[in-house]
Amino acid sequence: MSVAQSGIRYTPEEYLRREYDAREKHQYYHGEIHAMAGGTAQHSLIIANVNGELHARLKGGRCRVYDSNLRLRIPRTTLYTYPDVIVACAELEFDPLDKRKTTILNPTLLVEVLSPSTEAWDRGGKLQSYIQIESLREYVLVSSERSSVETFFRQSDGSWLYAPTTPPATEVKFQSLNVELPLAEIYAGVTFPPPVIDVPPER
Repeated sequence: MSVAQSGIRYTPEEYLRREYDAREKHQYYHGEIHAMAGGTAQHSLIIANVNGELHARLKGGRCRVYDSNLRLRIPRTTLYTYPDVIVACAELEFDPLDKRKTTILNPTLLVEVLSPSTEAWDRGGKLQSYIQIESLREYVLVSSERSSVETFFRQSDGSWLYAPTTPPATEVKFQSLNVELPLAEIYAGVTFPPPVIDVPPER
């Protein structure tokens, strides 16, 4: 999440008017507008892999998969943002402030692919905002630096179940969709750098 534009505070309506004509995407949070930085080729590939694999498995069912061009609003925290992947399993509910119907309110599952510049925000403020969405059943964090996927699943009592998946596990279970994705498909075409091993200095 980048530095806010000039520290000026805007209303949601002002943000939307500016966003309609913007060449780049921006997030809106507590009255501030934040430019969204572009991702790396590897980051983009992982998003495409997740989107494509989910689409293939959900095709023909009631759930639909959307890419990061669809905006999301969380009214309780005044956050407008563009998740990397959105899955909605009910008829879309649109933000009444957005007359162009480019902002939804009711996702079932959200996926964010982590990068060094956004990881703290995705795990912190964004997580706290997302779990306040009444329709949300699952939040997924996908690492772009190693084979690792973390899911947060809302249980029937309202608590959230955290489940990390790393090798030697081979598949990630998305409980809200009753879908499993192989780690190999999520990271297809991705090459990770070799791990850095700390060697103690010679005495």
